[in-house]
Amino acid sequence: MNHVVTLDNISKKYPGTPDKWVVQNVNLKVSQGEFFCLIGPSGCGKSTLLKMIAGIETPTSGNITKPSNISMVFQSGALLPWLTVKENVTFGLKMANTPKHLIESQVAEYLRMVNLVGFNYKYPRQLSGGQRQRVGIARALAVKPEVLLLDEPFSALDPLTTEELHQDLLKIWQDTKITIIMVSHLLEEAILLADRIGIMKDGNLKEVTEVNLQRPRNRRSEQFFELGDKLYKLIQD
Repeated sequence: MNHVVTLDNISKKYPGTPDKWVVQNVNLKVSQGEFFCLIGPSGCGKSTLLKMIAGIETPTSGNITKPSNISMVFQSGALLPWLTVKENVTFGLKMANTPKHLIESQVAEYLRMVNLVGFNYKYPRQLSGGQRQRVGIARALAVKPEVLLLDEPFSALDPLTTEELHQDLLKIWQDTKITIIMVSHLLEEAILLADRIGIMKDGNLKEVTEVNLQRPRNRRSEQFFELGDKLYKLIQD
């Protein structure tokens, strides 16, 4: 199995809080093309762990092995409000000095992938929350990353929009074969999307569970409910 991201005994604490470990002794290997989801209660360290993989945060100790080309989608979308949809998606490509003709084709490809054809010249203020998040996903994908990181990307959206984006994300993952590491606080979301789920609590990666359910997954099936009960108990214990 080809491991694209490896965490070796990762720990993190912040200056001024010498006795509080935000993340402690985490070991994890994520395989090429895998959809991996981290879940756990607020403050358990899951977003901090994701930011260390992204390179936004630095571990206090331990080593992270990862590819250089990683993109991240934030909870808010984090779009630049003074740029159009097209300009937001091209931002990373221009920073990488991508030739203009390639920029045009890649922007068109990824806006089509997130169902935003015809939105090139809209500004973020003219978009719904779901549309802004689609732009964020397109921007992250446009640089063709080996790993896509998602930090609770659907938590501020309504249930119907979230369901649509779940299906779009699964299609993108299946079409591109990209490795996805996602943070969520929703058990059902993790079971619906992931190949494996990591349970975090008090800064520790408590357990990693395989999701052996056939796709597309039926959230009303007995197996779905059983796995949800198992994960809930792990979080509560």
